[in-house]
Amino acid sequence: MNTTNLIRLVTLAAIWGGSFLFMRISAPVLGPALLIEYRVLFAALFLALVGWFLKKRLDLATHWKHYLILGLFNSALPFLLFAFAARTLSASVLSVLNATAPMWGALLGAAWSRQRVSLRVVFGLVAGTAGVALLVGFDSVAARPGAGVAIAAALCAAFCYSVASLYAKSAKAVEPFANAHGSMWASVLLVLPVLPFVPAPSQPTAGIMAAVLALGVLCSGIAYLLYFRLIAEVGTTSALTVTFLNPVFGILWGALFLGEVVGWYTVAGSAIVLLGTAFVTGFVPRLRSPATTFQTK
Repeated sequence: MNTTNLIRLVTLAAIWGGSFLFMRISAPVLGPALLIEYRVLFAALFLALVGWFLKKRLDLATHWKHYLILGLFNSALPFLLFAFAARTLSASVLSVLNATAPMWGALLGAAWSRQRVSLRVVFGLVAGTAGVALLVGFDSVAARPGAGVAIAAALCAAFCYSVASLYAKSAKAVEPFANAHGSMWASVLLVLPVLPFVPAPSQPTAGIMAAVLALGVLCSGIAYLLYFRLIAEVGTTSALTVTFLNPVFGILWGALFLGEVVGWYTVAGSAIVLLGTAFVTGFVPRLRSPATTFQTK
């Protein structure tokens, strides 16, 4: 990976780590539904402008079902779940829970294809679970009312990303920019029916709307462009290393701008989760004990 792509990778991690900061700021005011409707709408409009400038077509007549499925599991549903969790949990905890997505993906992929799960993956799953337990068990947010439901929602959001990844591997190939653009418009339609059932708690200020705009344009629109450029330049495996950097920035931004406490359990829990993710995704050498595997059902 050259210096330019390394800068892109770190920038992407900083942006995606910041998404939890912006959600933590705006979710208690707007509520999850209105916040995410704004987020995907701003992202869709930004990508539409980019698509118009680059003369990129969506080909809705052919791919509309694909965009709806991808929009549901890669944007609308996980965004809503994270926004719901952001009313209670800190940006630090949210960013670490998000890092469990590759672990869910490995487990779901093995179950779907009925493949053997290696000792390396099993170790990674156990380590990741232990890291999450350590993080939320000692963090003060775990004592807040509704924290258990919020943690479950954040983990379900990470699981949704793994579903989207599994679907994308088996779906008909669509140009990456079209995937990002089309799924954002699909998310706008999917979130819209939820709005009447989840009203906004209060009126947003200019600062809140600025955070929402950043969440949509920066953390969704621009971030997608950076991510797909990275995939094109260095491949999917190298681009996935952003998973290891997101929590670093999520914790950093939470501490700097929201005054969130970074305790020993934050550092230790995050490190264990990232270690587990590294084992599950294959960024560490395979453990040598092929006899110790199990078959998923």
